[in-house]
Amino acid sequence: MNIRLRGHHLLCLKGFQGYGYDESFVENMTFINSKRKLPQTTVSLCDCADDICASCPNLMDGICEDKTQNERVISMDREVLKKLDIKKEYDSTELFDKIDEIFNTKESVSKICFNCKWSEKCLFYQKLPNNR
Repeated sequence: MNIRLRGHHLLCLKGFQGYGYDESFVENMTFINSKRKLPQTTVSLCDCADDICASCPNLMDGICEDKTQNERVISMDREVLKKLDIKKEYDSTELFDKIDEIFNTKESVSKICFNCKWSEKCLFYQKLPNNR
């Protein structure tokens, strides 16, 4: 199985614990989170609406909420993606191990997670030390 993920969702999946915008979003996120942990899953990367966004109530015509919010989300994606090869199809378990290596302090995710409304509930963000 292949899943298509935007950059910042690689971090979101690491910290997901069942919260979301609505029931449909949570069900989809739970499904994708379980699939990304399977050894036969591959991941294609993007900086646009992905398989998680497909169930988001804020997605309208491929745009997240509005133009300003969409630009902010794309910026978050690009911060993650600049450390990866967007043209490569990744083995999911290897990709998420790599995410742990790259993003290992709060400083390393500061441009991505700084204003995230989920940061207080995000297990990935909460476990990160403040510095190297």
